[in-house]
Order: sequence, then structure tokens, then C-alpha cells
Amino acid sequence: MLRVGLTGGIGSGKSTVAARLSELGAVVIDADQIAREVVAPGTEGLSEVVATFGADVLRADGSMDRAAVAARVFGDAEALAKLNAIVHPRVGMRTAELMSAAPPDAVVVYDVPLLVEKDMAPAFHLAIVVDAPEEIRVRRLTTIRGMAEKDARARIAAQATVEQRRAVADAWLDNSGSTEGLQYLVDELWKNRLLPFETNLREGQGSSGAPVIHEYDPEWPAAAQRLITRIVLAVGEFRVDHIGSTSVPGLAAKDRIDLQLTVPSMDAAAELAGPLAEIGFPLVPHITRDLGRSTAPDADLWRKQLHIGADPGRHANLHIRVESGNGWRYALLFRDWLRANPEERAAYEAVKRELAERFAGDADSTRYAEAKEPWFDAATERMEIWALKSGWAP
Repeated sequence: MLRVGLTGGIGSGKSTVAARLSELGAVVIDADQIAREVVAPGTEGLSEVVATFGADVLRADGSMDRAAVAARVFGDAEALAKLNAIVHPRVGMRTAELMSAAPPDAVVVYDVPLLVEKDMAPAFHLAIVVDAPEEIRVRRLTTIRGMAEKDARARIAAQATVEQRRAVADAWLDNSGSTEGLQYLVDELWKNRLLPFETNLREGQGSSGAPVIHEYDPEWPAAAQRLITRIVLAVGEFRVDHIGSTSVPGLAAKDRIDLQLTVPSMDAAAELAGPLAEIGFPLVPHITRDLGRSTAPDADLWRKQLHIGADPGRHANLHIRVESGNGWRYALLFRDWLRANPEERAAYEAVKRELAERFAGDADSTRYAEAKEPWFDAATERMEIWALKSGWAP
């Protein structure tokens, strides 16, 4: 089951995206709808709301006056905290029930306004954010919903910022145009990312591709951090580092994030295989050593456990290595050495480009990796000299 978090600010068009995903076959769970259900007439939730805020938050028919409650808590942090303590646990329990009832091959989309504000994104395989410029959102709120402009701007200002949403967004849907244009973006996302991601997740396979070199993307560190946050949530407080070419500012690279998870032993690494597969990092069982090191006298110190990300929209490798092992140290030293030495970075980039051209169209990236080994071997002495002179430590 692929779990997707969907969010967007008020007036962004999130509901349009949710409706389209439902039409395409997703199981959509609406957090707002659940929030209404848990305080419906006759529920314990509504009784607790009345006990906390008084009977004047009820309509004549006995249902909760949502506008009255919103007015009561807006701008009052203490009142809002009391309301959230009533509603949020009940919403969480009902959401878990609905998710567990979905088919094992489902794409489950949790439509939740506060995904960013409540730091919920790491709990999902993907976070989708729908956005539009503020002026467009204000126009929609005033013309379609009949909201006063002052109120519309106040609601927008009270929600997460664009920067906060971008930080958690694995997929960003720009809804500044037509409904048809937005639906096209959703259809492409469904076909090219969500469905294949679900298949990869269910079948325990990673997403691979030919070695194509891209110019440095300043979004790579943010993408790495999103993956790191998910990994730590799944396996606990292990050290996880962004390594490899995408971790070196200015260096052209394959659009594949490399991460290193530090463990005290390979037995500990084996215990993490299940939780990592569940979040979209299935184990590659036949790769247990770093390339080119398996015949060295200290080969055991180069042992690793490799997991490849299942998301076709964000290629990633997760290398699990034992702390202080040769492979563990090498990965961190190589990254920091390239960051500190522009001339070495340029030389490495030239090698990468030449080999990527040689192996263009080769879906198996092993030969590309193996072809880089002579350069790595020749660079090792220069790296160690730099580490000694600079006082580098991992």
C-alpha cells in the first residue's frame, strides 16, 4: 500500500486534486470529513466540545456550529489547543481504521490541511503539495466562497508558508492556471509516479535508470533531508548522512540521492531491512561489499547493506555501513574532500561525464560504477594527504 499525504493552503485547489485522484482509483481519506464525523450529533467528541466551550457552539438542530467554534479558537492558542486535544486523537484513530481497511495494492491519499503544520509528511511515502499565488487564492475565496478579503488573507497568513510547504513537498502541483491544466498534472503524477511507486513497493524492487549526468541541482540537499527524516522515523535515531555526488555543491551528477546509514554492526543492519522496505527502500540482497574492495585484505571493513529507493520520481540509494569501517569512512572523506577542493571536483566531474556518455542507455549502473574505480584508487592518496593536513575527522 502506498501512503500519500496531500495538502495545500486554503484556496489552493487541494480538493480538486483529491477528487481527480479518487476518479483515477486512489482511496482518498478526507481529514476534514473525518473531523466533522467525530463531532457529529450523538458523539462523545461533540459532548466534550460542548463541555469545554459551552452550549452556544451548537446549532438549533444539535449539530456543532463550526463557524462559532472557529471564531472562538481563532487567535486564541489555548482554546485551539483544547479543541485539537478533543478532535485530533479521534481523527487519528478513524484515519488508521480507514487506512487499514484499504486493499494491499491501494494508493491511499490522505487529504489533510495541516500536514505541514503538524509535521506529518515523514509518515507518508510521498507528500504532494498543491499551491497557487496568494492573490489567486484570495480571489477564489472571495468570489467562490463569498469570504471577506480581510478574512481570506488572515486565514492564509495563519497557515504554513510557501517555503515551509516546499521543504516537505516531494511533488509540487502549481494550480495558478486552469482546472484542466491541474488535472493534467495530476494524471501525469498518477501514471508516472504513484502507480509505479506502488508496484515497486509491493514487489520489493527499487527504481533504477541509465547513468545520465545533470547539472548540480540546489534542490538535492532538501530532497535528501526529506528522505533522511523518513528513514530516522522508521528505524530510530541512527546517523544518516547525505553522501555521494549530489551532496557536493556545484558538482554535476546523476539525479540519484546517495545516503549512508551508520550502524554498530552488520547484524543491526539486517534488522533494519524490514522497516526500510516498508517506507520504500527495499534491500538489494546480492550487494554486500563496495565495488573493487571485495578482494582486499581488509575486505570485511568494506562490507555494506544496500537498499534502493522504490520511488521512480526520486531515485535514491541507501548504503548501510558499520561505524569506523573503511567504506563508512571513505564515503564521508570523499564527500568532504570534494567539497573543499574545486580542482578535484572538476576532475571527477570530467570522469563522470565521459563514463556516462560511454554507458548511455545502460539500465544497469554497475558497469558505470565499476569504470570509476581506477579514478577512485588513484585519488585515495590525495584524499588521505588532505585529511592529514586539514585535520579532517568523520
